[in-house]
Amino acid sequence: MWRLYISLYYLTLIFGSIMAITASSWIITWVGLEINLLALMPLMINLNKKYSSEAAIKYFLVQALASGMFLFAAIFSSSQFTLNSLSMQATHSFLLCSALLLKIGAAPFHFWLPEVMSGSNWKTNFIILTWQKLAPMMIMYQAAPNPLYFSIIIISSSIISGIQGMNQTCMRKIMAFSSINHSSWMLASMMSSLTLWLYYYMIYMLINLSIILMLNKYNILYISQLNKIFTVSKMMKFIFMLMFMNLGGLPPFLGFLPKWMVTLNLITNNFYILTTLLIIFTLTTLYFYTRIVMSTWSINSEESLINFFFKMNYFSMMINSLSLITLMICAMLTNNL
Repeated sequence: MWRLYISLYYLTLIFGSIMAITASSWIITWVGLEINLLALMPLMINLNKKYSSEAAIKYFLVQALASGMFLFAAIFSSSQFTLNSLSMQATHSFLLCSALLLKIGAAPFHFWLPEVMSGSNWKTNFIILTWQKLAPMMIMYQAAPNPLYFSIIIISSSIISGIQGMNQTCMRKIMAFSSINHSSWMLASMMSSLTLWLYYYMIYMLINLSIILMLNKYNILYISQLNKIFTVSKMMKFIFMLMFMNLGGLPPFLGFLPKWMVTLNLITNNFYILTTLLIIFTLTTLYFYTRIVMSTWSINSEESLINFFFKMNYFSMMINSLSLITLMICAMLTNNL
């Protein structure tokens, strides 16, 4: 019976997001976001985990604040004032985008995301990192935000995610700061086209899914716990290395493709300074990816690197080949964006 309730909560979660995206008025959009929020709350609470209720309350309070800002912006846009119409539109767009940025946890509105994720399970974290970004970002695109304001958010997200993520040993907080960094790239992609953002979002969701499934399966919460699976399976060691290099966006992995596409489109649209700063500050996030990858390179003295690769089965080789082939195929799509 409980599984039926869980399924209904998931369906309501999806329905709320779709309702918010397809709504024709700001009030209906707000209702859809609230339905989405209320459906997620029971999924976050786990009576067997003492920190889950605290994380759920923090998430609810922050989302309620963001919803209040969004509702105020919606009422503000529908009211009739004797102010200049351009200033009205600018104020409405600023309030609306600030509320939505708070919902997705982009810097400098990111203060709640690492704390909420550290108290939630991996399944809930996957929803927060992926699905909960869908509706706010698509609504943000419709609101036509100020490019200068967007650029400030993008740069601050890149800087803060890299600096604050350096000294983290908790895997859930590392994934949170990784999400903040990827949010900056997704926001940058929205400045070019919605299609480009959709490509980035789908690839990011697939990469996150593969990593979180592994972390959830082995109940990995801290970097030090990775050793317990690396000593058991050499293949798992290599797969973890590939997945985090993929998440970091290193070539020739698939995670490099969306960043490459965003960079090309930003340069095409003459965002030279933004592109340069985004690339420079994103390099700092590679530090905590590299720290995880380096922990997988501790091969025993009796096992050389060459013998290790010879012992790999066809599944690992297939993953490598698939990443390269997918990158080459998807690269052809960049000419259509």
